[in-house]
Amino acid sequence: MAGIDTTHMGAGTEEFTAEQLAKVDKIISKFKSKPGALIPVLEEVQDVCGYLPMSLQLRVAKGLGIPVANVYGVVTFYSFFTMVPRGKHVIRVCLGTACYVRGGQKILESLVGTLGIAPGECTADRNFSLETVRCLGACGLAPVVVIDEDTHGQMKPAKLDKVLAEYR
Repeated sequence: MAGIDTTHMGAGTEEFTAEQLAKVDKIISKFKSKPGALIPVLEEVQDVCGYLPMSLQLRVAKGLGIPVANVYGVVTFYSFFTMVPRGKHVIRVCLGTACYVRGGQKILESLVGTLGIAPGECTADRNFSLETVRCLGACGLAPVVVIDEDTHGQMKPAKLDKVLAEYR
């Protein structure tokens, strides 16, 4: 890993527990000798830690014996990986045409005000992340908000507090 100091592999991982880091190392060991293991390793590490900051990418690269650039390239290419913390609950607001014309933007603005975060951010307590999407394929239910795997159709700003209370 030319140009990158990996002598302090623990540096930057202070926010993770020893238990989480032990699980990360176990995941790396489990896949170390398997070709094409990078994506499964990253998926499992993200499941354990919640996201993939550079410190964990360095740990994975060193553990698998691959360049950190390869790890970074995969993490930044695939949208299901994230380098920033995600909340326990991910809120996705659809801003596709049907949802937008039926009030999707107003729902987004209401969520921004209620949660105090912008799209792409996570609340300080890490309970919620807010994202926007272009289409969820539920245009007949527009406007749509998806929280985790739950679809909430015909959403209105006035209904948001009740819906959010289910996830607090």
